[in-house]
Amino acid sequence: MIRLRLVLTAAVALAALPAAGPCADDSPSAERGRKALLGRHFTPPTISLAAYENAWKVWDPTAKEPPADYAARFRDRYGLHPAPYPNDGYPMGLRLAPGLLGKALAMDCMFCHGGSILGKSYVGLGNSSLDFQGIYEELAQAGGMPKTSPILFSNVRGTTEAAAGTVYLLGLREPDLRLRSPRLDLDIHEDLCEDAPAWWLLKKKKTMYHTGTGDARSVRSLMQFMLTPLNSGPTIMKEEATFRDIQAYLLSLEPPKYPFAVNAPLAKKGQEVFEATCSRCHGTYGEKWTYPNRIVPIKDIGTDPKRYEGLTKKVGDYYNQTWFAKEKGEDGYKATTTAGYQAPPLDGIWATAPYFHNGSAPTVHDVLTSKARPKVFTRSYRTEEEDYDKEKLGWKVKVLDGPADPKLPGIERRKMYDTTQPGRSNGGHTFGDKLTEEDRMAVIEYLKTL
Repeated sequence: MIRLRLVLTAAVALAALPAAGPCADDSPSAERGRKALLGRHFTPPTISLAAYENAWKVWDPTAKEPPADYAARFRDRYGLHPAPYPNDGYPMGLRLAPGLLGKALAMDCMFCHGGSILGKSYVGLGNSSLDFQGIYEELAQAGGMPKTSPILFSNVRGTTEAAAGTVYLLGLREPDLRLRSPRLDLDIHEDLCEDAPAWWLLKKKKTMYHTGTGDARSVRSLMQFMLTPLNSGPTIMKEEATFRDIQAYLLSLEPPKYPFAVNAPLAKKGQEVFEATCSRCHGTYGEKWTYPNRIVPIKDIGTDPKRYEGLTKKVGDYYNQTWFAKEKGEDGYKATTTAGYQAPPLDGIWATAPYFHNGSAPTVHDVLTSKARPKVFTRSYRTEEEDYDKEKLGWKVKVLDGPADPKLPGIERRKMYDTTQPGRSNGGHTFGDKLTEEDRMAVIEYLKTL
């Protein structure tokens, strides 16, 4: 039973793909939402303190004592970051809470949506360093439990199989959120490879998710992470008002400003090039900004189709029968079908590397020139200034000669991004190929100002 709780709670955290937009509540409060999101847990704690404290024994079975800088080593190994809010010394994503057998750790939204850039942590920045599979397997082992997971949580570090977690958990519920058994088969795919988008982009969107299939006004979509079987249906439903406040907080978030010098004349030229070539999909910026909320058809964008194909009609039809899709009555915020991927707003783009929905382009320069994209690469997965490429705007990488050795431990193998694998292609989005290198670098300089 303990193993089941850890498994399902880990899967649950993948489902936290939040919505945004105005809510029909009389008085949503961003401040209340901030306090709730950063001060509460909405799923029961299932990770024992012993598992956290003994993970070092899994790292090196010959070690006699934990490293002196254990908290930092723990964060570094699994791609977690210091919490910029009171959190009892634990990283973002793990929260100390009372459990049935004493204090334990709960997982929360910051696990995937708390990131770091230039060594500073931000709420709402996607966690591009996370090894979800690694932390699950090793904490299970450190806690004396089998490390086999019901679904694959991640194929490559910095991405998750978030949709697989959502589909798995949804299949455990009746439309009215009562638990059901056996689990409903809703066509789980585990090769969708998703990079979490920044929460501060939500305020501009009418639709959400990489494919634009969700309505951005929905509050209940924020709550899918509560679908763990340890929460009852009424427990989930009664928190809707809290999540109206949380939605208001997410809509208040702003991106961090680029902290280095910007070449103003070059950025001005880049703005002209951007507005002539990129704004049709990504919008314009400044006081009178525009955002077209455009879904670009797969045949036109050409990026990896697995995420687009991976949530089937069966999933959408079932979701639309559930409590989540009936926020405004029977004709509430339902999942829809689109033609491709949503071109996102680019506010704070400098901080949100890597790029594309699957994180296959390490820098903005790679986005703007398809021939330069590395085929197989790795990076430090740290977020300090020395890990950041100020010229190309993104993460510094080491290009590898070939795929990872399948005999390597998973925690090492997942550090290597192989774009030949399903869900990880870095093809498509060739629109920047038509630019000269001079214009490309000017656009990059402009993007630093957003």
